[in-house]
Amino acid sequence: MHWSVVDSPIGDLTLAVDETGLCRLHFGGTDRPRSADPLLTEAAEQLKAYFAGELQEFTLPLSVRGGSDFERAVWKQLTRIPYGEMQTYGDVAKIVGDAGAARAVGTACNRNPIAIVVPCHRVVGAGGKMVGFGGGIPTKRHLLELEARISLETMWT
Repeated sequence: MHWSVVDSPIGDLTLAVDETGLCRLHFGGTDRPRSADPLLTEAAEQLKAYFAGELQEFTLPLSVRGGSDFERAVWKQLTRIPYGEMQTYGDVAKIVGDAGAARAVGTACNRNPIAIVVPCHRVVGAGGKMVGFGGGIPTKRHLLELEARISLETMWT
């Protein structure tokens, strides 16, 4: 694996790629040696464009390692939540075929290895309540507000 840390408006983000694609995006830095890799460069550029409001859909190849079948189904569904929109944990549970598994969806979101690109921040509690996020609730709010603002600007222009 090759590692890099990128600066963002929400703090350092650690990226990792393997021979297949982006396999990790975590909040905070890392002690791992940093590498030069074209995919790390592309991921950093796409993240910069995302935070600038210029990118609404990531086009990076992903390498999803691990996870149960249920977690993988949740992560796949997260990639289907449109930019600027949200689904509840219950909504995601129903979509992946287990309407009673809202808490398990929360656990799967917490274990999401590729935050932001696999947008677990778009999943909220019932009634839109801000609950649970590996980067903290203020970070989740920042990401959702960024996407909402850009979505509205796009609609009105």
